[in-house]
Amino acid sequence: MGGFLASINYHLLFWVDGFTNITAAFLLVWLLPKVSLAQQQNLFRANTAKTKMAPALADKTFMRFIGLQVLFALCFFQLFTTIPLYFKEGLHINEFWIGVVMAMNGILIAILEMVIVFKLEGKLPYLRLMMLGTILMAVSFFLLNIPLANGFIIAVMAMLIVTFAEMIAMPFMNSYYIARSSEGNRGEYAAWYTMAWSTAQVIGSAAGTQVAYATGFHNLWWIIGGICILTAIGYQKLEMKR
Repeated sequence: MGGFLASINYHLLFWVDGFTNITAAFLLVWLLPKVSLAQQQNLFRANTAKTKMAPALADKTFMRFIGLQVLFALCFFQLFTTIPLYFKEGLHINEFWIGVVMAMNGILIAILEMVIVFKLEGKLPYLRLMMLGTILMAVSFFLLNIPLANGFIIAVMAMLIVTFAEMIAMPFMNSYYIARSSEGNRGEYAAWYTMAWSTAQVIGSAAGTQVAYATGFHNLWWIIGGICILTAIGYQKLEMKR
């Protein structure tokens, strides 16, 4: 939908995006069950009374995991920043077809992710699944540097691989930090996890575009792919210390 709207008028894209956010906000208030502040506080007290809480900062393995999450997310966020730019400027695909390629990501996740998670859950350690997904993500970035006459084919292949990388790695990242936390400190673990992704979004968006501007997209893909490989090695080492 974004590609279709942008192919008509970019201003229309932002108007529609803004109104969908406003609509979602009202639907959240209207449809979700109300939970009072007193209920939240009572639940927190009950959980902390049952479990001994240790600060997430004291969990050294988890903090190393958070560092790896920053690197992983830094690479992943290129999917929504520099990759669409490269599709347009480097592969010369118009906005409509960029939207089609980007939509593949959401469609495949909606159809396949729960099936893949069900098949993989309990078969391999979480960190190994993250490692495999991160290696696949590296392949998708390296693929962007393959010289083919038809840029659309490259875009489709890269999007397919990065989507499977996302489905293999990312669901188990949540499972990993949940498994390391208890009911009483799960919010703290979740906060560190969210902060890692937010930090990566800031760094990745700014650094990716600057590197592409200064050295070209091809160098950016080699750098991002290399970071993915280093991150995968980090997951493997973290698993070996488990």
